[in-house]
Amino acid sequence: MGEQRVCRIVRPNSKQTSYVTAGSDRKIEGVHCAEMAMVCLTDFEEYANAHLSKATWDYYAAGADECCTRDDNLLAYKRIRLRPRILRDVSVSDTRTTVQGKEISFPVGIAPTAFHCLAWHEGEVATARATEGLNTCYITSTYSTCSVEEIVAAAPSGYRWFQLYVYRERKLSEQLVHRVEALGYKALVLTVDVPYTGKRRNDIRNQFRLPPHLKVKNFEGVFEQETSVPEEYGIPANTLDPSISWKDIYWLQSITCLPIIIKGILTKEDAELAVEHGVQGIIVSNHGGRQLDGGPASIDALAEIVDTVAGRIEVYVDGGIRTGSDVLKALALGAKCVFIGRPAVWGLAYKGEEGVREVLQILNDEFRLSMALSGCRNVAEISRNLVQFSKL
Repeated sequence: MGEQRVCRIVRPNSKQTSYVTAGSDRKIEGVHCAEMAMVCLTDFEEYANAHLSKATWDYYAAGADECCTRDDNLLAYKRIRLRPRILRDVSVSDTRTTVQGKEISFPVGIAPTAFHCLAWHEGEVATARATEGLNTCYITSTYSTCSVEEIVAAAPSGYRWFQLYVYRERKLSEQLVHRVEALGYKALVLTVDVPYTGKRRNDIRNQFRLPPHLKVKNFEGVFEQETSVPEEYGIPANTLDPSISWKDIYWLQSITCLPIIIKGILTKEDAELAVEHGVQGIIVSNHGGRQLDGGPASIDALAEIVDTVAGRIEVYVDGGIRTGSDVLKALALGAKCVFIGRPAVWGLAYKGEEGVREVLQILNDEFRLSMALSGCRNVAEISRNLVQFSKL
């Protein structure tokens, strides 16, 4: 991959597009080859699909079971319509916001996604540099192929949270918490929707495993003696603790001073419990549709959670964000910030750090334009009056 230039092959009288590496000897009669212009996030998706191995693409793209929830994450945004206001003097606009008291340049961060080195050789290090350069939030995954120390060294001034699972062996989680706290991570994002891993059919068909040269670097050396135990996504199977419950929030609070944000809430009942247990934020999320198939799209669950929380803690959302107008819709429904997962990986596959920066910049530019076309000059002017739900 590296610095190869890629051309889009446009076939006359056809809706299909294919790709070829520029400079290759491949010639196709009757087609026009033009260097790709990466205009929207779909362009990055198409590139990644064409260039990643089948097993890697399937891993990133996977949803649980029939992928209904994964697909509905995208469709749900299309059911929301904007109600633009006019004659509002949008000659100057400001996309800045704050999350947990920290100012970021626009309300789009990177959700915790695993195994970035599958998409680009520098992996999470490249992602961290991209988010540092654009001054936004990067939630580092426990399942990173670069260690938390390597990520901090590569982007020392970046704003980062750390995504955490609770393991049967609590010391594993506790050691990670102490490591990231010492490294200057600013919050813990506790993922709560994985008591067991969802059934991702293509991963099973492909017998997905990390290639030998890649490891879950945050656990390097921890499991090396357990070669007889089946592997699941880079670590021994059955390592996650299915007995995790609300009392574990208190346990986590007892071992850290970092703010705790719960990721994976989809109902008002659990949102109320989260507030009662003293967490500092909620990420409304269905894990990209990779866990329970048949649950709600994240954006469809957002409003009831925002209404229940009623400003007591911050609420964020991930899943299905592909355009700047999607960001605007999420903020109108009460999200403080949105987080993207798969699009960041597509950016990595395209051009590493530069690709992630391009993905984020496109979203920022589209968000700014959608704001202006809707009559909003800053994020404080975005309200629920801006949206309505289509009957289609």
